[in-house]
Amino acid sequence: MSYQWNWGVFLTPAAAGDGSTYLGWMLSGLQVTVALSLSAWVMALALGSLIGVLRTVPNRWLSAIAAGYVELFRNIPLLVQLFIWYFVLPELLPVKLGTWFKQDLDPVTQQFLSAMVCLGFFTSARVCEQVRSGINALPQGQKNAGLALGFTLPQTYRHVLLPMAFRLVVPPLTSEFLNIFKNSAVCSTIGLLELAAQGRQLVDYTAQPYESFIAVTVFYLLINVVVMSLMRVVENRTRVPGYLGGK
Repeated sequence: MSYQWNWGVFLTPAAAGDGSTYLGWMLSGLQVTVALSLSAWVMALALGSLIGVLRTVPNRWLSAIAAGYVELFRNIPLLVQLFIWYFVLPELLPVKLGTWFKQDLDPVTQQFLSAMVCLGFFTSARVCEQVRSGINALPQGQKNAGLALGFTLPQTYRHVLLPMAFRLVVPPLTSEFLNIFKNSAVCSTIGLLELAAQGRQLVDYTAQPYESFIAVTVFYLLINVVVMSLMRVVENRTRVPGYLGGK
């Protein structure tokens, strides 16, 4: 094999002349990936939980609207949604708001906000189904007991159903949490320099593709290990005896 390995390339000053090394580029991309994924996850968890609740309420109109929301965001490819949020939506906004987004914000902020909103809405449709499944897995008697105690329906969801449902769906939510980090790589298509994009940029400047993408892979594996470890702690602390692996 004629390929010349050069792991020292990461400590080489970047050719762009910004005073950083190529390892600094990778760490910068890692920071963007983590910040983007965490902010999108907060949005997805809050919105997905709300829509998941609406899918289980007895009001047929609210349930139908929530179901339509899920079908819309779950069935359109993520890349298409990203292009709509970044290229199309600013043109459909009111003139002042669209001008503010396109001209007053710097390009990096535009890319980050569009990617965050896109990932948040896309993932919220999947979180919604997890929350709905958790609520539906509970015995009907729990809801009836809450109402019999004098709770309103919103109070029954807040104090009785959701605390138990969230404990049941920690494992599938862990999967969705990991997916949002992996899906963030798509955001490089609109120019956001997250981890995968920095890896490609390093290849362009150094012509060392193996080292670049092995490093990207290692960083994604580290993210996976950290998330899995944290969520395993959460799962162990919230496990309910008699439900899904509870002792």
